Amino acid sequence: MAAMIASMVARPVVTMRSAPRKAMQGKALKASASNGASVVMREALWRPGSIAPKHLDGKLAGDFGFDPLNLGVDKDALAWYREAELQNGRWAMAAVFGILVQEVVKPDVFFYEAAAKADLPFPILGVVAAQFLMMHYVEIRRWRDFQKPGCVDEDPLFPGNKLPSHEVGYPGGVFDPMGFSKGNLEELKLKEIKNARLAMLAFVGFIVQAQTTGQGPIACWKAHLASPMTTTLVSRGLVTPTTVISPGCAIAPFTEFQGITIPTPCLPLWP
Repeated sequence: MAAMIASMVARPVVTMRSAPRKAMQGKALKASASNGASVVMREALWRPGSIAPKHLDGKLAGDFGFDPLNLGVDKDALAWYREAELQNGRWAMAAVFGILVQEVVKPDVFFYEAAAKADLPFPILGVVAAQFLMMHYVEIRRWRDFQKPGCVDEDPLFPGNKLPSHEVGYPGGVFDPMGFSKGNLEELKLKEIKNARLAMLAFVGFIVQAQTTGQGPIACWKAHLASPMTTTLVSRGLVTPTTVISPGCAIAPFTEFQGITIPTPCLPLWP
């Protein structure tokens, strides 16, 4: 997630004026280097007036010049971070949507335990094995496409079925039945990555709430609305240099499903 992770390197003295550039996000700023030459740099959108790191040129959707650890200095690593961010963000959006819908439709079922309460007519290990094989196949093809773009565009089982030329991460074709790629794709990329980042944060929040309260996000939201001043994150737990208030873990360390013991420990979020 290097394209997302914050900040600014050494800050030169910015002079003259700023001019917009369509090829990148943020303003191009003219600055004076130590030898008197004119240098063009980009303003970091996350903090107006600061300078974005040189390795973030604003061409990636959602690049706000936010990389304090310089994780994106390596261009190959930065490309993989963006691919990983996209995939995790898309899974997070699907997960957050599913959790909210499930709690609306069946509020009596706690999402954290929903899978273990499913009544399956077949052994769960068979499903896990099938999922492992299918996901393994798909992920290998995705990895190969990242390493050598276009090498897996043609269907190996049904020759002739081929994806159109595309950017890695945005395949289009049969993966775009609504035809979004035919519109303003750059704007849609930005909207997607913003929602993906929000969903990843939301999912972490859902898990923390579930582990400390034993309730889903909507139930926690209702409890907060009922008593905004007393039902907060700080009221459940607090860590300061002199005080540690631990909310404890509301989740059982193990759950049983079809005779299989599955560990479900709480995350070590509190001392």
